[in-house]
Amino acid sequence: MTEQRWFHRRGALARDGWESVVDSGLTGWQHTGLRVAELHGTDVLPLDEEGVERIIVPLHGSFTVTHANHPGGGETLLHGRRSVFHGPTDALYLPSGATAEVRGDGRVAVAEAPNAETRSWRYLPAADTAVELRGAGRSSRQVHNFGTPEALDADRLIVCEVITPAGNWSSYPPHKHDESVPGQESRLEEIYYFEAAPERRADSPEPGAAFGLFSAYSSPAGEIDVNTMVRTGDIALVPYGYHGPAVAAPGYDLYYLNVMAGPDADRAWLITDDPEHAWVRGSWDAQEPDSRLPYRDEAGG
Repeated sequence: MTEQRWFHRRGALARDGWESVVDSGLTGWQHTGLRVAELHGTDVLPLDEEGVERIIVPLHGSFTVTHANHPGGGETLLHGRRSVFHGPTDALYLPSGATAEVRGDGRVAVAEAPNAETRSWRYLPAADTAVELRGAGRSSRQVHNFGTPEALDADRLIVCEVITPAGNWSSYPPHKHDESVPGQESRLEEIYYFEAAPERRADSPEPGAAFGLFSAYSSPAGEIDVNTMVRTGDIALVPYGYHGPAVAAPGYDLYYLNVMAGPDADRAWLITDDPEHAWVRGSWDAQEPDSRLPYRDEAGG
């Protein structure tokens, strides 16, 4: 039975005008945060806390962010996209010490990590986002690496998006990052924010029925047991333990936003596969990536 401490249905973490808020107010959670909201018309959502760094990510729609920080600040338009299944989006990195207000029409996510060290704010245009096709065959998925260590000079925060086509498996083989092993594994909390939709070009009579599956289970670092159906707006928290797979059900594509940060001195994503399933990676060598990928906004080319 899924532990409710580590899995939250859409709206269960609603607060202060946000549909979902993950922060250190949740017992056992300290290194990462996430805010998700729908905005329309004259809606304004403030980001007042100064002791966090953030990446503002349009999920669908466009947004204007008015931000103040040292040095600089200003007003940044994030052009956004039709949906999370239509390629990368513009995003905005705001360092610790910055405050902001978000306006616009659509759905937006704000990834966060508490920290004290400042950086320069940075506009992250969709055209500059590295799109990676990871895995092969039925383990193919598309990764948008706009907030990873190779792409962004942040202090703690690591953020990326993953699109898994209908019928495919991602976050697979199951892996963990809950202990410090130099050069091999890093300690990172992780948030999964999910969306699901009928597969590309499918004409589903019930779009809201779209779903996937997600699993997390125990490692020597701690006990966790999550095995559940996931739909748009659901959030899984992974404080430790092996996690994966995230499975897109046949007929439905699956998206998730990953937010990671941890206590290690180095900002690095280093993982250890579950040794019982690590062999699966080798099987990809004889397979081609899924021909449906990459997903992008076809209207934009």
